[in-house]
Amino acid sequence: MNRIVVITGATSGYGLATARKFAAAGDTVIAVSRNAEKVAAAVRENGFADGYVLDVTDYAGWVAFKEWVLSRYGRVDVLVNNAGGGVRISAIETFDGETVDQTIALNLNSVIYGCSVFADVFKKQKSGTVVNISSVCARHCWSSWSVYAAAKAGVLNFTKSLYVELRPYGARATCVIPAAASTGFQKSAGIGEVSQSLSTEDIASAVLFAADMPAGAVVEDMTVWGLSQEMDPI
Repeated sequence: MNRIVVITGATSGYGLATARKFAAAGDTVIAVSRNAEKVAAAVRENGFADGYVLDVTDYAGWVAFKEWVLSRYGRVDVLVNNAGGGVRISAIETFDGETVDQTIALNLNSVIYGCSVFADVFKKQKSGTVVNISSVCARHCWSSWSVYAAAKAGVLNFTKSLYVELRPYGARATCVIPAAASTGFQKSAGIGEVSQSLSTEDIASAVLFAADMPAGAVVEDMTVWGLSQEMDPI
């Protein structure tokens, strides 16, 4: 399709799988992450068009990235805000102010920053798709996940409001809501790894599906469960 596709957190997990899906579809993929070595390796090993090093919690960094993208490619057709992480998954009394702020900054502020910076691009183009990655924690509650859940619930509702803003300009926003999958998330959050049937490729397929919708249609949100994860009631 040769769309210009920006994907954050694109060096591992859902982001890398999504970048591969779009590249296989013939799109121009710009892989974004904060680790320069990992960005270079992802571009080299997967044949992505480009890479960019960005700390998604840095608003000024987003502004500079936008200028860079537009100077090279002239437009952005798809923005996938995937970067995030658990930071800490534990009882609320174990959090201090800094850890709360880090969790919200990485999982919610970063999404708002990216959309704020690129919204005018989509409005001027009168086209474009934003896909924000949330979590089933946005709608379901588990012990010790409260701060992360608050951030991801924010992503879901922010995306709904963003769609309302973009729709009159012919652009759209979708929230993809993954259930538990083995992505390396658990290790970085300091909790036990899971073994579930849901894969990174499954989430990547959901993101691509949302972006491939006809121009006159939108997927408001999409929750994707693995059949191995028991949820009763759901």
